[in-house]
Amino acid sequence: MSTAPAPDTAQQLAFVLRREVEGEVRFDPGSRHLYATDASNYRHLPLGVVQPRTVDDVVTTVARCREAGVPLISRGAGTSLAGQATGTGVILDCSRHLDRVLAVDPERRTARVEPGVVLDRLQARVADHGLMFGPDPSTHDRCTLGGMIGNDACGVHSLTTGRTVHNVESLDLLLHDGTRLEVGRHDLGAARALAATDGRAGALFSGLLALRDRVGPLVAERMPTIPRRVSGYHLDQLLHDDHLHVARALVGTEGTCAVVLGAEVRLVPRPPHRAVVVLAYPDLGAAADHVPALLAHDLLGLEGLDDVLATGATRPGRPPSRGVELLPPGRAWLLAEVGGTTTAE
Repeated sequence: MSTAPAPDTAQQLAFVLRREVEGEVRFDPGSRHLYATDASNYRHLPLGVVQPRTVDDVVTTVARCREAGVPLISRGAGTSLAGQATGTGVILDCSRHLDRVLAVDPERRTARVEPGVVLDRLQARVADHGLMFGPDPSTHDRCTLGGMIGNDACGVHSLTTGRTVHNVESLDLLLHDGTRLEVGRHDLGAARALAATDGRAGALFSGLLALRDRVGPLVAERMPTIPRRVSGYHLDQLLHDDHLHVARALVGTEGTCAVVLGAEVRLVPRPPHRAVVVLAYPDLGAAADHVPALLAHDLLGLEGLDDVLATGATRPGRPPSRGVELLPPGRAWLLAEVGGTTTAE
């Protein structure tokens, strides 16, 4: 159980941050209660909220929180379902100002983003190039790339494009001690050379290589291989035969290892023509039984719902949800999305 810092710590930290941070520093009751919850049932009243305007603001906030012994919680849009975006320390919210798409490279199919950029903004920026960021959860109009990296977001198209972990090329990181470094895919030879150097980076890579040697066989034996394994640390990304992918190993760590200042992400082609086939079943069991056969059709995405969700969407006294009336008769449905270069395809 987390313990809130003492009131005098909050007052002192708020004073220092307001003096040194260009962005907004909010330790008032209203802001604290606003950030006390995410999309889960958990509630933790934070000490305060910082909305950094610049990367220097983030560096300052991390340093001052470290000096004060106050936990720091990196938060995206607060769409987390297990309380990951709540805490009794200082909430770091980059979605207000650090929200830009910095660069798009259509040839390499990559984009550089700040952590607070909303997914739909990135999608709009790269659409003219016929590209998209593959993972697209239902919160796409508000979730941030930093948050998606934090919880390894999936989405309907992760069936073909993979999860966020499969679409991150490199990360610009800030460690708790103020160290800044960029990590990505590091060949084993390069990683060993880094591990032999002095300084923080050398110590980090030395530790990662030691961790690789120590837990490699156990991870290979026991780590689940299910497609949507989004919980826990991605230690398997340190175990490739010829490299370590440190950036991808940090995806899903929920800000517990480092603060993400920026990222280079992979883009994938956007099918110009799509269609959704809605299939009805007598119950969820029958729908689940049909999934393997559907996956043989190279689908872009496949999602399921049942009559409990449909009934809840049409409950008396609530505005009707669009699309429920389009569902064919049944008690469970699969939505299979197909795509191609032409409508006929």
